[in-house]
Amino acid sequence: MKRICSLRGLLLSAVVLALPMLAWQVPTGRPEDVGMSAERLQRVHESVQRHIDAGEISGAVTMVARRGKIVHVQAHGLMDLESKKPMTADAIFRIASMTKPITGVAVMMMVEEGKVRLNDKVSKFIPEFKEMKVAMPMDSVTPRPVGPRGSDQDHYLVPAYRELTVRDLLTHTSGLVSGGLGARVAAKTTPKMTGDTLATYVPRLAAVPLDFQPGTQWAYSGAAGPEVLGRIVEIVSGQPYDQFLRTRIFEPLGMKDTFFYPPDDRRPRLVTLYSKSPDGLKKAPNQDGFSTKTFFGAGGSLMSTAADYLQFAQMLCNGGKLNGHVLLSPKTVQLMASNHVGDMFNGKLGRPAAGMGYGLLVGIVEDSVAAGWRVSNGSFGWDGAYGTLAWIDPSEKMVSILMIQTQVSQVQRDFENAVLQAIVE
Repeated sequence: MKRICSLRGLLLSAVVLALPMLAWQVPTGRPEDVGMSAERLQRVHESVQRHIDAGEISGAVTMVARRGKIVHVQAHGLMDLESKKPMTADAIFRIASMTKPITGVAVMMMVEEGKVRLNDKVSKFIPEFKEMKVAMPMDSVTPRPVGPRGSDQDHYLVPAYRELTVRDLLTHTSGLVSGGLGARVAAKTTPKMTGDTLATYVPRLAAVPLDFQPGTQWAYSGAAGPEVLGRIVEIVSGQPYDQFLRTRIFEPLGMKDTFFYPPDDRRPRLVTLYSKSPDGLKKAPNQDGFSTKTFFGAGGSLMSTAADYLQFAQMLCNGGKLNGHVLLSPKTVQLMASNHVGDMFNGKLGRPAAGMGYGLLVGIVEDSVAAGWRVSNGSFGWDGAYGTLAWIDPSEKMVSILMIQTQVSQVQRDFENAVLQAIVE
């Protein structure tokens, strides 16, 4: 039995080495050459297959690189349940909030060029944000205030004690459309319109009251905060956001299959999006997710492949460079991956109650024992609403990517465990 498992591991290594190296900037290699076990990496497939057999996901693509070499690539299950189309390693996934670290890099590139500072007021770039208001519950004071009231008469407005900064947006401490009273107002008064762009929509967000005073809480601004950052990048770079990402990040890193809206020739490679239901997996009615042709959602609209995203993550793991292309300095990457919010991120957004931190549009594991997560201390990255996940592990010089299209958090935890147990030196 042990010999059979060893042969399976060797076969998998052979498959990885046979993959077209010219398609990626990161070379392939043997697991044993970078201190990992090919046999133990088989457990990645076993962990994913259990969730496929349970009807929780249709399929997945997994990828692992260590010490600068890709040592595991595997397609699991099906791209589409109805047609029974097998998953392929180059399948395209809606990465949702895994867009955010890319936006973080875009902003930090502008910081390095001196065009943006972390403590810059947002109004420096978008004047409409000069005088923001904060929504307060009507029952939070007695007697009830006589000042301006919200449209629902359940809150009143007070001036923000300071202006929003770029740092607030990067750390989700802005209170801008982050799940509170202001977010409810935004849904009614400031919807995205067909044909909207960052230039037309973002200034309207300034009329939305904040959910809390800037910098006082951590609350996920899943779309609005990064969209404001995307607009700032457009303004200071002089390029539409999609063009900036393509020319400054995607092309230098060789990310040929990453975009805000899929070209017609890529649609056959787009994995079907499913949601869980009592009757099993249900095909989502909107297969484009958050993607549109005109609105470049800097918080969650990108589509990509496991191989493409690994190039981006490997660049961060390398301290900001990949194959001669320097996007950021190591000090800037270190700043991105440092905790900027103290204890405020612990227990938020389904995260553990201890051991977590939050950097500049990336989550951080500061104490894996306290967090109860099977990743190394100092690992950073983010996941997406449809289940995708990326971890950059500087201590192990490792990048791990999971691509699925149904949100099942246990798949992520099992994948993390399977990757870490494959390290043998």
